[in-house]
Amino acid sequence: MPKDPGNGRPLDYPPSEKTQVKRLHERARYDRESAHAILDAGLLCHVGYVIDGQPYVTPTAYWREGDWIYWHGSSASKMLRKVKEGVPVCLTVAMLDGLVLARSGFHSSVNYRSLMAFGEAELVEEEAEKIRSLDSFIDRLTPGRAAEVRPPTSQEMKATTVLRMKLSEVAMKIRSGPPADDEEDYALDVWAGVVPIRTVIEAPEDDPRLKAGVAAPGYLDEIRINRLD
Repeated sequence: MPKDPGNGRPLDYPPSEKTQVKRLHERARYDRESAHAILDAGLLCHVGYVIDGQPYVTPTAYWREGDWIYWHGSSASKMLRKVKEGVPVCLTVAMLDGLVLARSGFHSSVNYRSLMAFGEAELVEEEAEKIRSLDSFIDRLTPGRAAEVRPPTSQEMKATTVLRMKLSEVAMKIRSGPPADDEEDYALDVWAGVVPIRTVIEAPEDDPRLKAGVAAPGYLDEIRINRLD
């Protein structure tokens, strides 16, 4: 079985004309494990598509189940109405992990994890499956919360569109570690290194109208976004 040149793992997503990384190809990844790790660490994606010759890019929250990426929104959304008709889409996820300050501007960079996936979204139509997938979204961030909140009404479900896309044509790029300077530049009197960047989850803030006696649930401590583990 062909191996991913970036990490030696199975080549789960063989490079296509659209996904072949040509610049800094040593940072490329095409394996399922890396894709799942990036998607599970993120929360916000950007969905790109073209309508009547006009390109659009829509930021939206997403979640992953197996090899499927899900996202949702209002049934009145222009993007969701068009994409569910089978318009080709390009979905991207990226996380910034640090500023890489080299001894030259040319070699200065950033540490990051990024994913690009191509395909056609499909509509999740059956109501029970829509509810199950939306519950999965809730529990992805706050495990167990879906069982606590009020179930959606039929009108709320009618107003909500859920789409999903299979991971099949995927490319990733990852950079980590210190600067890579020209050998002669290591003798320069210039500070070099990495300034790490992390997403900080702060203490929950009670709703001003929270019912008396309702304590903050323990799963709030389990929220993880932009994690590296």
